[in-house]
Amino acid sequence: MTELRGIYTLWLREVKRFIRDRARVVISFVQPLLWLVVFAAGFGARIVIPGIEYQHFLFPGIIGQTLLFTAMFMGISVIWDKEFGFMKEILVAPISRFSIFIGKMLGDSTAALLQGLIVFAFGFLIGIPFNIVTLLSVLPIMLLITFGLVSIGLIIASFIGSLENFGAIQTFINLPLFFLSGALFPTTGADIPGWLQFASKLDPLSYGVDALRTVILGSSWTPTNPLYINLAIIGIFDVVMILIGTWAFSRMKH
Repeated sequence: MTELRGIYTLWLREVKRFIRDRARVVISFVQPLLWLVVFAAGFGARIVIPGIEYQHFLFPGIIGQTLLFTAMFMGISVIWDKEFGFMKEILVAPISRFSIFIGKMLGDSTAALLQGLIVFAFGFLIGIPFNIVTLLSVLPIMLLITFGLVSIGLIIASFIGSLENFGAIQTFINLPLFFLSGALFPTTGADIPGWLQFASKLDPLSYGVDALRTVILGSSWTPTNPLYINLAIIGIFDVVMILIGTWAFSRMKH
């Protein structure tokens, strides 16, 4: 019970921190809208996706982008907790480092999911038909995507002592993951360079974006991989990142 109570407390703290940050909530509305309107308008005429509008193709990719950037950024909470001494109090609490990591990971993942749902609602504005089945199918996929990405952010933060260094490393990791994921343009096909297709297969986010497109766009989208393959790869990635994250937290000193 002590372990579960500790996990719940850390989860609730991270969720409350996100909800109370009004500036971040406002930005979560504006930034994706700019991508969907400005970027789609500028490149829609140049990037042709057979059988689908570019704006519709872009939409699941922007959801993936939001989950990526939010999830990775959430690791900054560890830096703040270190600076204000709260991390010391957590580490000496009578719960395991595994529970500490899981509590923060679940809290940050929930916050990232909430931001992703805000973007998901924009689908109505660009004419993507939704129903309750689509929503219920997308939710677990989005949550599954965030687990591994949040874990990366927490792992980085566990070894970093300053906000500046964390920001630099986060950007260094974020951008390749985003651009290689196929969020903005197809990464498969005869006209796509072989090295780009290979690099995309190494990107865990590419499987998440493909899964989101499969569910959101339905029959209008031809997936790169079957849905169960995408979900299996994302699940394996999550497990590996959680194990590494637990190890990283076990090395943090009081």
